[in-house]
Amino acid sequence: MFLFATLAEATQYVNFNELMGQNSEVAFSVFGLPIRWYALAYLAGIFVGYWYLLKLIAQPGAPMARRHADDMIFYAMLGIILGGRLGYVLFYNLGNYIQKPLEIFKLWDGGMSLHGGVVGVLIAIWYVTKKDRLSFLRFCDYVACVVPFGLFFGRLANFVNGELWGRATTVPWAIIFPDSGTMDPRHPSQLYEAGLEGIVMMAILAFFFWRTDARYKPGFLFGMAAIIYGLSRFAVEFVREPDVQLGTLSWGLTMGQTLTVPMLLIGVWLVVTAKGRRQRVEPVAGIDSVA
Repeated sequence: MFLFATLAEATQYVNFNELMGQNSEVAFSVFGLPIRWYALAYLAGIFVGYWYLLKLIAQPGAPMARRHADDMIFYAMLGIILGGRLGYVLFYNLGNYIQKPLEIFKLWDGGMSLHGGVVGVLIAIWYVTKKDRLSFLRFCDYVACVVPFGLFFGRLANFVNGELWGRATTVPWAIIFPDSGTMDPRHPSQLYEAGLEGIVMMAILAFFFWRTDARYKPGFLFGMAAIIYGLSRFAVEFVREPDVQLGTLSWGLTMGQTLTVPMLLIGVWLVVTAKGRRQRVEPVAGIDSVA
C-alpha cells in the first residue's frame, strides 16, 4: 500500500498558484505602489548587461568608448519599450488595438514583442553609430553579447507572472497553470526559453568573444545571436501555447516562429559572410589595434 501511495504522490503535478502564490507578478509594494517582477527584470537585464558591456569594451579593438555605451543604454531602453510594444500591437493583437487605441499605452497590462524590441534596439544602434561615425555591425556584435542577460531575466519574469505557459503535457516536470483556463499540466516553456535564450546563448557568445577572434569579424557575433535565438524560439514554440487570439497560423507556424524565420536567414548570412568583412581594427577603447 505504501508503494502505491508513493507512486500516486509522484504523479501529482505542481500547481503554479501553490508554488508562487496569488498575485505572483508583484514583487513588493512601495507606499502602496506595486512593483512588478517584469519591471525588475527589465532593470536587471539593462544594468547587468551594461556592466558586462563595459567589460567587453575594455578589451583591445573595441568599436566604442565608455561614452558611447552610456548613450546606448538610454536609447536601447527607448528601443526596447517602444519597439516591443509596437511590435506586439502590429503582429499579435492589431484588431483589438484598432478598436481600443488608448490601450496601446497601458504597458502595465502586458503585451511586448521581442522581435519588435530587437528592431527598436537596432534603430537605437543605428542612431548612435550614425551620430558618432562608428561601425554599425561591430557595435551590434558587442550589444548582442549582452542581450542574453535581458532574455534570461525576462523569461524568468514570464514564469513568475504565470504567463506564456506551454502546451498540455504529461512530462514529470509539468506545472498546472490555473490561469490557462484548464487544470491540465503544461510545459514550463518560460524556463526552457530562459535556459536556451539566456544561459546557452550567453555561454556560446562568451566563448566566441573571449576564446576566438570572432569579435574582429564584423557581424559574426550578431549573426550567431540571431541564429541561436531563432533556433531556440522556433523549437520552443512547438511546446508553447500559441497566443489565444492568433493560434497556429494558416501556414502551420505560430506568429513567433514566422517572425523568427527572417531573423534566422539574416543570422546565417551574417555569419557566412563575416570573414570577408574582417579588416584592421583600430581601438576606440583599449590599447592595441588588431589586424
